[in-house]
Amino acid sequence: MNASAHRRGFYRSVWRWHFYAGLLVMPLLLVLALTGAVYLFHDEIEDTAHASLRFAPQRSAELPLSRLIAAARAAYPGEVTRIDVPADPRRTAQVFVTPQRGEPLRVFVDPGSARVHGAFVYTHTLVGFADTVHGSLMLGRVGDALVELAACWALLLIATGAYLWWPRGRDWRAALWPDWHARGRGFWRSLHASVGAWTAALIVFLILTGLPWAGVWGDLLRAGLQPLGLGYPAEHRHHAAAAPRVGQAVSDAPWTLRDAPLPTSHAHHHHGNSAGARDIGIDAVARTLAARGLRADYRLSLPRGSDGVYTAVVYPDRPQGQRTVHVDRYTGAVAGDTGFADYGLGAKAVELGVQLHMGRYFGRANQVVMLLPCIGIVVLSLSGAWMWWRRRPRGRLGAPPAPAPARLRTVAAIALGCGLLFPLLGASLLLVYALDRLLIARVPRWAAFVH
Repeated sequence: MNASAHRRGFYRSVWRWHFYAGLLVMPLLLVLALTGAVYLFHDEIEDTAHASLRFAPQRSAELPLSRLIAAARAAYPGEVTRIDVPADPRRTAQVFVTPQRGEPLRVFVDPGSARVHGAFVYTHTLVGFADTVHGSLMLGRVGDALVELAACWALLLIATGAYLWWPRGRDWRAALWPDWHARGRGFWRSLHASVGAWTAALIVFLILTGLPWAGVWGDLLRAGLQPLGLGYPAEHRHHAAAAPRVGQAVSDAPWTLRDAPLPTSHAHHHHGNSAGARDIGIDAVARTLAARGLRADYRLSLPRGSDGVYTAVVYPDRPQGQRTVHVDRYTGAVAGDTGFADYGLGAKAVELGVQLHMGRYFGRANQVVMLLPCIGIVVLSLSGAWMWWRRRPRGRLGAPPAPAPARLRTVAAIALGCGLLFPLLGASLLLVYALDRLLIARVPRWAAFVH
């Protein structure tokens, strides 16, 4: 085979993989882009949709947290698991209540008067629905794996798209701008290519900064950072291996500390046995936190189990202000106090990327910049789907023609290389290759697609 024929064969292979990647992940990418765009503006949306819940008359003094919890529990009976203390004097506190029946509630209470403004189920709101769908498609661990798989295949989609787009001697201006004079598929192809060229880098950034929250890749990344001293601080590692993790007991814990061992409360130190021990109460915990400089703008999770601890999390827009403080429920002693400065270099990079990903780090400009790749994904998905629909033969899948069959050794090497970085991608590459060679190539017509 001469060099020219080899290049043509390689080009057709890349085109075919680009086609399959788009076909597999386009619906999921659309969902992720739309829900991500909603979540970028979550505060603005919730302030508009739930203003009567989220805002209270400006106050000069605040009631003890126990009063706010008692008011929330009186209006909505159930177990209180967390309270979010606002820094803004115009905002209500949020009390998280799990009723005996029904879904968990977020109850909004005026910190100055303890008046309950109302409650909602987070997942029943627009922002809550978008948040849950964006992370797991509302399918739990299975949905989380599907989202991770779509993100990994999107990286392959971008890599193959960049190869197909590369001008190769053509005018660069024509490659970067749509051909507004073209008609039909020619216009859509130029639009697809130019939008991809302008948004690819931002889309890759969104994917790479979102993957740490994925189940498989995120867990592997945290596990890989720890032995290198790049994850959570070393002082957490003396806890027993069987100790519960911070992420299991604290909702919305920082990414870095999700797998860190959770400290425990020790009733026997001062009370002899846990049966006679008494919880110091949330107001004493609030005083302990205030002595440590935490007076507002933190999320305080209540203890779970007899040896659980109170955990306050400060999670500001800029990760440099992150802080997690654990307080012994019986003694009031601080069982752990970890800030951003204590994180390893890898964890710091991830936390910075997460805040940029969510559009929080530099205000409205950050939101707008992150909105651009979301719009790009929508345009790329719809234009790609339209081109496929128009070009496919009636009743057929319409995949680009296959070149000479690639050697299994080559495919295995590519899948292994991808699998080392993104395990789900490597495994799915082998699966798609097998389906392509063993099933799709043997079925001449896809009558089930369209008639």
